[in-house]
Amino acid sequence: MSNTLNLETQSGDDPILLAQAQNDALMETVSEQITLDTFDPNDQQLLKRMVVEGLGDSRGLVRLRFAETLGEIGEPATPFLLEALANHPNPVVRRAAAKTLNLIADPTAVSGLLHALLNDEDIVVKGSAAGALARTGEAAVPALLDILASPQHPEDTKGQAAWALAFMGSEAAEHLYKAVNSDSVDVRCAAVGAIAHVAQEQSDERACKVLVSSLTDPTAVVRTEAAAALAQLNYPPAVPHLILALRDSDGDVRRAAVTSLGKIGDRSALEPLQTALNDELESIRRLAKLAISQIENQ
Repeated sequence: MSNTLNLETQSGDDPILLAQAQNDALMETVSEQITLDTFDPNDQQLLKRMVVEGLGDSRGLVRLRFAETLGEIGEPATPFLLEALANHPNPVVRRAAAKTLNLIADPTAVSGLLHALLNDEDIVVKGSAAGALARTGEAAVPALLDILASPQHPEDTKGQAAWALAFMGSEAAEHLYKAVNSDSVDVRCAAVGAIAHVAQEQSDERACKVLVSSLTDPTAVVRTEAAAALAQLNYPPAVPHLILALRDSDGDVRRAAVTSLGKIGDRSALEPLQTALNDELESIRRLAKLAISQIENQ
């Protein structure tokens, strides 16, 4: 009782100052308990206060400290963070809840994070939910692929799902290898982009071969994604296939192939690139000239 009176006295009649003082006292109590190893992760009232009051503090640094502390506490905080993410009227609290779930990376949070990604009205909450899904890893992959496959979801949501898959990289690899055979163009395109990250992470032969195979995908946007991805890899076996892509019917594919050949730097591409100097598209002719210069200067 005396502590409460002291807080009320120090903050006067200002409700914001009183709330801040109460949050400072709450953080001090929790920090002391963690230091002394007396913190009870089953204290639901305390965890709820940390989420609802601590993450709702008007001071950014204080919210950050509560988020980091909740991240340290880990999975016992997940239910309270999900409740705040789903139902709290203040978007600041929902944003902080999603960012804290990012720190915890609890697979049981996938359903709630997906709901936020698909339904929250705040763009920052959506982005933070996508980030948390990316950190959650393999448990989130099937649902992210479903988002990409569905015609009901807007392009920005699909873009966030594709980013999350790419962030996961090798952790999602087995799902991605299957996804390149999907009937959905969006799924195949996202899978190719994410597989490129797998190839970069691990110099993975299988990933490189999948990218090469995708150069013959029936849809131009997937072929373009594959050709562009190969620019980031030192994978000489891709060169003959990229040379073939210089004759692709789609200009974007040809552009990506020219750029990739220049970056890979294999001299066997010089003659085909000379031919590309006569391409009907002026932008490809410029890129071919640059690619030839890149190779000759190596």
